[in-house]
Order: sequence, then structure tokens, then C-alpha cells
Amino acid sequence: MLMRTDPFRELDRLTQQVLGTSARPAVMAMDAWRSGDEFVVEFDLPGVDPSTVELDVERNVLTVRAHRPVTEGTEEMIAAERPRGVFSRQLILGDNLDTEHISANYAGGVLTLRVPVAEKAKPRRIAVRTAEDRQQAIGA
Repeated sequence: MLMRTDPFRELDRLTQQVLGTSARPAVMAMDAWRSGDEFVVEFDLPGVDPSTVELDVERNVLTVRAHRPVTEGTEEMIAAERPRGVFSRQLILGDNLDTEHISANYAGGVLTLRVPVAEKAKPRRIAVRTAEDRQQAIGA
């Protein structure tokens, strides 16, 4: 199971409802879904140099950090809606996921993570023995 956590997200949502504004920009929009035996997570990171993307896993917490440079110069900024600087996002990964085999790919401004389901969490069949099976094993 994949869980998302951001302690300020609910506070921001309530502030936005009350004031009718966005308390902070939506940074690193994310989609996540299960596909067979893996979870796929995509983060929108347009304009981010892939060399600035950092992924860390500590216990079951995955942290994604990225950096979009601040535009400096003599230009007069007309609109500045894209967040700049360093930003991060954390996901709490369930115990049923294999954090040792996470793969990451960055293409077209989208960071795609693939998190496999751990072998111990996959369904398995358990054989049901009968008394006849037991008798055959003893007699053999």
C-alpha cells in the first residue's frame, strides 16, 4: 500500500476554502496507481534538471527533492506562477512494498517511480492436505 503524507496539505486546503486563495503553490503534482505487482508514481517536474532530482528512502519513507533554478537577471518578471527553488515531497510506503528495488526514470518533465510489491506480500496458494495424503506419506 502506498500512502501520501503532507502535514500542511489539509491546513492549506482549509485556508484556501476560507480565503478563496491558494496558500502555497501546487508543487510536484503526483499521480499514483497499482499496475500488477508494482506501484507506479509520477511526479510532474517540468523545467527541472534531472541532475538536481534526489530520491532517498529511509525505513518506509520515500523523499523526492528537486530544484528549479531561480531566474536572475535584469529581466522584468511579468508573471511568476511556476515555483522555483528547492522543493520536496514525501510518501510513506507500506510494509508490503519492496523499497530495495525502486526504479526511477525522468523523461519529458515527468519523474516516474516504480515500486514493486514485496514477495512476502504477494498472494500464494497453500496446499490443503487430506487424511489420505497423510496415510500415503506414512505408508511410503
